[in-house]
Amino acid sequence: MKDSFGRDINYLRISITDLCNLRCRYCMPASGIEKVEHEDILSFEEFHRIAEIAAELGVKKVRVTGGEPLVKKDLVKFIESLSSIEGIEEIALTTNGIMLEDYAEDLKKAGLTRVNISLDTLDSEKYREITRVGDLEKVKRGIEKAKQVGLTPVKLNVVLIGGFNVEEIPDFVELTRNDDIDVRFIELMPIGEALKMKDAHSVSADIILESVPELYPVEREDVSSPAKYYKLPGGKGKVGIIEPITCKFCSDCNRIRLTSKGKIKLCLHSDEEIDLKPYLDDRKKLREVLEESIGRKPEEHHLEDGQYVEKSMSKIGG
Repeated sequence: MKDSFGRDINYLRISITDLCNLRCRYCMPASGIEKVEHEDILSFEEFHRIAEIAAELGVKKVRVTGGEPLVKKDLVKFIESLSSIEGIEEIALTTNGIMLEDYAEDLKKAGLTRVNISLDTLDSEKYREITRVGDLEKVKRGIEKAKQVGLTPVKLNVVLIGGFNVEEIPDFVELTRNDDIDVRFIELMPIGEALKMKDAHSVSADIILESVPELYPVEREDVSSPAKYYKLPGGKGKVGIIEPITCKFCSDCNRIRLTSKGKIKLCLHSDEEIDLKPYLDDRKKLREVLEESIGRKPEEHHLEDGQYVEKSMSKIGG
């Protein structure tokens, strides 16, 4: 289905929980977030119903996010249910990787296509500092397990944070030389807790190419991908650069988001949300509202004008 600006909306991101087993400094306050009552969160059956209708409208790719989706009981069964939906061609998962070693094989068997792992440093002490509670060794084992079972290419999402991980850029890039790993560097986005960090820790993505001048550009396989891709000479994986602020990609945006509380978010950087919960028991009306919502997707965000979203990413869905 196309929106009012002619973009083919074929990608649905489903946040199944706002809970997380980490407390990343740019995502969540140290005390955690306000607890959401269980009855306010959609059930897997309700998520499935919305995904099914989205597929009827042209969605071909579903990404399951959180919070941390692996803390949700019966996630494997949910992935299996998504894989049964006619029209869904790809099912991906965004995770911090802490629990991935235990679930990667079952997720692959259930129909998961690949994983994106959020990882902002390769240093154990710095990892514990940025996540407040995390164990980097568990993440490393999760990455290896994902590679073993064929959830490839494994994509590592690295938020660039000035004064924290910029000097690690060459080390991250080196991971792509001999492994089926894509490393994607992402600008620190002014959302939620990151609003407090943006002035002191935001850096230009230009520093990546300055740090590793041997990188050369390659064509995007997916024109709707937000990343500009590069490779090392002879490298197996790719290096992506995602710049939502300095080089926004709204004209190619093909996605909508479904929050854990059943609200459609048409743009990550907009406060507008459409509540689907009142229509969950009326399939025809649910389809109508979802279709109308896609038609309302804004043309672009306005981060450059200081229009920021204060809700934390864990509540929106990563």
